[in-house]
Amino acid sequence: MNDLLDLNLLPIAVALYEERHVSRTATRLGMSQPAVSAALARLRKAFDDPLFIRTARGMEPTPRAQALIAPARDVLSRVERDVLSGLAFDPATANVTFTLALSDVGEMVFLPRILERLRSLAPLASLRSVTPPPSGLREGLETGEIDVAVGYFPDLEKSNFFQQRLFTHHFCCLLRVDHPVASRRLSLKQYLGLKHVVVHAAGRSQEIFERFLIRNKIHRNVVLITPHFMSLPAIIGKSDFVATVPHAMGMYFSGAWTNIRAALPPFPDAPRIVLKQHWHRKAHHDPRNQWLRKLVSELFNQESDEWKTNGNG
Repeated sequence: MNDLLDLNLLPIAVALYEERHVSRTATRLGMSQPAVSAALARLRKAFDDPLFIRTARGMEPTPRAQALIAPARDVLSRVERDVLSGLAFDPATANVTFTLALSDVGEMVFLPRILERLRSLAPLASLRSVTPPPSGLREGLETGEIDVAVGYFPDLEKSNFFQQRLFTHHFCCLLRVDHPVASRRLSLKQYLGLKHVVVHAAGRSQEIFERFLIRNKIHRNVVLITPHFMSLPAIIGKSDFVATVPHAMGMYFSGAWTNIRAALPPFPDAPRIVLKQHWHRKAHHDPRNQWLRKLVSELFNQESDEWKTNGNG
């Protein structure tokens, strides 16, 4: 026998043994009769044996073919069990941990609904949220330590990463409910006349708005810079300050705190935040990663966006 055997020939040998007919083998395997005949010729050459002899009863196996079939079936069974089954992903039985890269705003927008759906479809799975620096994010996606990054990640606009657009958000202003400025959209004079709280968080979405202000030479009266969004309700709710935040954050705070409301900033041309999910090209065809990405895209898209603009902002 030749040293190198094309394993693709084994299913054809087994089918010929079981069907005893070239045309029935071709039908069973979805092949043409000439293709099966060509494969049989290659098998005969590889084993230096006729393997199947044409008789009145059909293609009868030679002793060499008889000896070949049991090992061939075993090899095919192992491939199906150990290789092909490993490529499938069954969320109902998967005891795995999914790791998402999210900012603090991203956790607020994405995490509750992802976790709820995960508990329903993959009850044995767990979820881990991380917020690495840009270099750590790229490395984590490349090594597989991070499955998907969801949110605004401009550093992942590289050739080694795939991305899918989910939806687009804008910015809004947070004020206390009984603030002297009662407008639902602030005028430029009102906006510039207020004292501002600015968040410089690990997430990158705030950079979009800050660059917009610099580009348009708009200068605010900033009284506080903080790295944390979660302190805003306590600060805004007890002052006449204002904070400009991503729209989903504004909707969350204005809904969860009765003394906080959202208003529109005075910039009709203010930039938008394009929220996406990102993954490394190595994981593009991975069934586990594909399943997670499908879950995210079904939950978050422009049509089903639960944070769309309402009457408050």
